[in-house]
Amino acid sequence: MDKITNKEEIVLNLFWQNGPMFVKELQEHYNDPKPHINTLSTYVRSLEAKGYLAHKEIGGSFQYYPAVEKQDCGQMSVDNIVAKSFGSSYMSLVSCLVHEDKISIAELKELIDIMEKEE
Repeated sequence: MDKITNKEEIVLNLFWQNGPMFVKELQEHYNDPKPHINTLSTYVRSLEAKGYLAHKEIGGSFQYYPAVEKQDCGQMSVDNIVAKSFGSSYMSLVSCLVHEDKISIAELKELIDIMEKEE
């Protein structure tokens, strides 16, 4: 799937939090000053073109809803980070986390134990 902008990500999160909405309903979830309806419509159409949102027609208007689950997007983000920053090597990512003290050796061993029990 194509990457999304920060503003598109905000819109997508609002759909995940609130479920199906018309663009006018989406606008109501913003604080003042609210983005213009045309701006939000542009973000929504872009997200739909990228495959993140879909719509159904109701009374001549489009009600949009998420076409992907939030956890699926999280996995895509991790994959993109690993591809860009670590040459698609998850081993390099884990090594970096250990060297920067983001995860300890003991935590890694605990994780391995958990994973072995799941097999």
